[in-house]
Amino acid sequence: QAQLVESGGGSVQAGGSLKLSCEASGDIFRTCGGKWYRQGPGKEREWVASFPTMGTWPSYQESVKGRFTISRDSAKNTLYLQMNNLKIEDTAVYSCTACAERYKGQGTQVTVSS
Repeated sequence: QAQLVESGGGSVQAGGSLKLSCEASGDIFRTCGGKWYRQGPGKEREWVASFPTMGTWPSYQESVKGRFTISRDSAKNTLYLQMNNLKIEDTAVYSCTACAERYKGQGTQVTVSS
């Protein structure tokens, strides 16, 4: 299974921002689009956002709409998740996937404190 590599996680106070990156070894995001998921402590894994291949708009979980932005840099084979106005409940391990999860990353920890 090909791997993706996430980075950009860290600790931030509520109201702060972080930008996550997900780098692929090839141009898979152009072919398959990409998704971000997260799993908070004691919670189920949940979908956060999707970047489509073409013809449709990015989509977001309701709780992150207006705060998170998913984007793609094809030249860098990288998927991003810009997270603004972070809340304590956004604390989770964030991971990216592509191509029906044939490609998956190990995840990056995001911790939001008060």
